[in-house]
Amino acid sequence: MAIEPHLDPTVRHDMVFLFDVADGNPNGDPDFDNRPRMDEETGHGLVSDVAIKRKVRDSLPMAAQGTDNEDRYGIFVEAGHALNTKLGASKAETGLDKKKSLTDEDRRTARSWLTERYADMRLFGAVLNTGTTKDLGQIYGPMQVTNARSVDPVMPQHHAITRITQTKQEDIDKGETTEMGGKWTVPYALYRAEIYYSASRGQQTGVDSTDLELFYRTLAMMFDHDRSSARGTMTARGLYVFSHDNAFGSAPAHTLLNRVDVPSAAAAGKVPRGFGDYTVSVADDDLPRGVTMTKVVA
Repeated sequence: MAIEPHLDPTVRHDMVFLFDVADGNPNGDPDFDNRPRMDEETGHGLVSDVAIKRKVRDSLPMAAQGTDNEDRYGIFVEAGHALNTKLGASKAETGLDKKKSLTDEDRRTARSWLTERYADMRLFGAVLNTGTTKDLGQIYGPMQVTNARSVDPVMPQHHAITRITQTKQEDIDKGETTEMGGKWTVPYALYRAEIYYSASRGQQTGVDSTDLELFYRTLAMMFDHDRSSARGTMTARGLYVFSHDNAFGSAPAHTLLNRVDVPSAAAAGKVPRGFGDYTVSVADDDLPRGVTMTKVVA
């Protein structure tokens, strides 16, 4: 049975991912009192690639539940679990911990043990030369994610909030009854990120068609599993995958991704407060030879 083009791990894929936020903070900056990240010169909102990949890591194992090989969907970068412990296990389980020096074949064995177990390492790569595993080097991930940038400038708002009790008993004893705090929100913003998949690196880490299918499914639904009052309402609004018919590619990525156009609502005189204020157009006709486009979320 033929694999759908966007699920083929042996060819290159270039993607546009659109998502929005309403009355929430999609990615706070700890250097600025957790204010939503911004381009200080243009005022456009930013969401870091690290934040996007964190949400993928948190949701991908749930998407993999019930698959034929659930054990392949562990997460390497996981809260509460030391990286050195997992890296050390790769040498212990393969018998390499008894060797004083590793050959290139030994390193490939240890890396294969890791990528077979950790989906985020298989997709995003990882730095392995830490602690007692300095000889394992680095895995370059096939899936590279850019920072997301809002289509229009954002105007973050700071809200003062109060709590009716104190943190410390001595403050209550002094007669204080409330504590002040604050939170940042973006009233509304539509963000655009670009994602690139390298087939040659995917072959090295063992990416298969199920990995790609679950990655797309995770992007489409991960915000549903990351709800909080601080983040407001976040929603995946578009995922457009341009698939080539070979590993090298049949056209430059920018010429394909530019076909997904989201004109500025502010330029049209609107103050965007919902996805309906934008019109997404995709020029999917007359694609270069060897390129197909799949609307995974639209």
